[in-house]
Amino acid sequence: MTGTAFDLIICDCDGVLVDSEILASRIDAEELQRRGFDDYPLSEMLSRFAGVSQRDIIATVERESGRPIGADFAQTVAKRIEAVMHAELRALPDAARTLATMPQLKCVASSSAPSKLDLALRLSGLKPLFAPNIFSAVEVERGKPAPDLFLHAARRMGRLPERCCVIEDSVAGVTAAVAAGMTVIGFVGGAHCAPGHAERLTQIGAVAVVDHWKKLPEAMGAARVN
Repeated sequence: MTGTAFDLIICDCDGVLVDSEILASRIDAEELQRRGFDDYPLSEMLSRFAGVSQRDIIATVERESGRPIGADFAQTVAKRIEAVMHAELRALPDAARTLATMPQLKCVASSSAPSKLDLALRLSGLKPLFAPNIFSAVEVERGKPAPDLFLHAARRMGRLPERCCVIEDSVAGVTAAVAAGMTVIGFVGGAHCAPGHAERLTQIGAVAVVDHWKKLPEAMGAARVN
């Protein structure tokens, strides 16, 4: 049977639309180290917490260390990330141009807090491609790797999960999308993606992996819904 195109493209933001994952992870690692949490260097933040909400990062660090991280951690990190985003944030090459040519409905489903998500999309010039269909993990009980955020986005957009294609860069995000019953294409074009990351995403359920936005339409065409 000939497949049909997907109804909805759901994009993660950090590391997919904008090259921000490494910026945020760097600041998280620096702030944790400053507070005496030495078991969470940048490499650890990228391998374990890419795509995970700040709320869940804090809960995990406190559980594993057995001590509080500090009530001001999230606010301190948010201020530092905002400053570095203004100075360094860039959209991933050809993201806007590629998305503009794709006829499907589009939305963003991100682990970022709404303020950080809005800033990233505004600074990168990508917000008009998605607004008002921008969803944050704060809108659901469980963030990635749980499927809640993607299912929430599909419901809000009026589309069935099996008709959705998710673009994700993180293990947590791919895991969440697979659990939601959606097709996932991995994206490894961000500066944080180390050698072997594409294989990791494939192993956990990505049907294809691309390293540049120009390659996405072909990958989606090959993964058409039956």
